[in-house]
Amino acid sequence: MEGNGSIDMFSEVLENQFLQAAKLVESHLDSEIQKLDQIGEDELELLKEKRLAALRKAQQQKQEWLSKGHGEYREIASERDFFQEVKESEKVVCHFYRDTTFRCKILDRHLAILAKKHLETKFLKLNVEKAPFLCERLRIKVIPTLALLRDGKTQDYVVGFTDLGNTDDFTTDTLEWRLGCSDVINYR
Repeated sequence: MEGNGSIDMFSEVLENQFLQAAKLVESHLDSEIQKLDQIGEDELELLKEKRLAALRKAQQQKQEWLSKGHGEYREIASERDFFQEVKESEKVVCHFYRDTTFRCKILDRHLAILAKKHLETKFLKLNVEKAPFLCERLRIKVIPTLALLRDGKTQDYVVGFTDLGNTDDFTTDTLEWRLGCSDVINYR
């Protein structure tokens, strides 16, 4: 009998706690609704203007990126082009490749998709045979290698497919996650 009494008492305490929590949440929601009801026309107009200004700024930034070659995955011809392209953009992903390497073609396919999705980053590729000095300077020994650059400086590398699951069948999402870890794309 004592066991049932303590269970009933526990249930009653638990019920009271839930009731108090529900009242607290309801009170908070009521105060938020009251705040929204009191917003005047001037405040709504101010919020609308701020939002429109933010949208205009975002559109202007998008146009600037597109004018600098963002939004497409393209090949650059030389080391000189590499330095010029990196200087123009805050975030750059450069694929160091060789035509005869099968895995480079796999990476090309994924990078072309990501270039269209992440306009904030410039996606390039450079044939290692045309850039021996740069490959030596950046210590690129394994092909494919992605150099991940921010503000003109190399932040990180993705060497081969080790960081991508060590398989040829990795997904574009996996590569996107890896680039996001190095903060060269806005990954969510």
